[in-house]
Amino acid sequence: MTPEEEEAIRREFEASRKQGHTSQSHQGPAKFQTNDHANIKHVIGVISGKGGVGKSLVTGILAIELQRAGHKVAILDGDITGPSIPKMFGLSDVRATGTNNMIIPAESASGIRMMSTNLVLENETDPVIWRGPVLGNALQQFYEETMWGDIDYLLVDMPPGTGDVALTVFQSLPIEGVVIVSTPQDLVQMVVGKAVNMAAMMDIPVIGLVENMAYFQCPDCGKRHELFGPSRAALTCAQYGIDMLGQLPIDPKIAEACDLGSIELALPQGVLADAVAIIEGHDKQA
Repeated sequence: MTPEEEEAIRREFEASRKQGHTSQSHQGPAKFQTNDHANIKHVIGVISGKGGVGKSLVTGILAIELQRAGHKVAILDGDITGPSIPKMFGLSDVRATGTNNMIIPAESASGIRMMSTNLVLENETDPVIWRGPVLGNALQQFYEETMWGDIDYLLVDMPPGTGDVALTVFQSLPIEGVVIVSTPQDLVQMVVGKAVNMAAMMDIPVIGLVENMAYFQCPDCGKRHELFGPSRAALTCAQYGIDMLGQLPIDPKIAEACDLGSIELALPQGVLADAVAIIEGHDKQA
């Protein structure tokens, strides 16, 4: 190309980039759309300000308890690069299938439908080395091109933090409310604040807070030991004006059940019952 042609292309690119930036800053990304094979009544996000707090575990527990309460439930595993939902539900060897350019979601033993990166990878241990835009496109395909069927609650297990994919979920999915997951450490109180503030910036209500790893109960004497120090859940909820949805202990049996893919069988009845009741009440208000 001549120098003049190169300059013309550069100017065209710069003008297109600026126009795209201006359009996005005013309008935001387009909302994801459902298909003719999906009728989703409520979409609830499960979020955390950092990784390693048990967000996927809380997502799984809420899905199981909502299913036990008589609702039709599905999980969209939005943690594209670190998916763990299929293994928890015993679907490590299962792969999603398709028909007529649509994805048929995997289904757990109790009928919870789910879509996750691990359901489309050849091997579940394959790393997902994708950049932000590709991650967002994958999330869009999982939502728009999956034959979800009739679903009362679609739970979105969101990626940790406040990065690209989390922002895409907030801006593009019809999230009605979010459940925040935390642990008792001092640092987490600050991290919860980030999640609360991000939800507020996106005009999405916070349904409440679940504190994971709150204590360990000795199987011999029954005494509770707060391994990470005293619970800060009540203080954190008061500080940010959100509801307390419940506490989860450190339970080796539940951890083992997640590893074995038998969480649906191992989970006792009534875990996070208050959270389920508040979610149902929240959706009736919405």
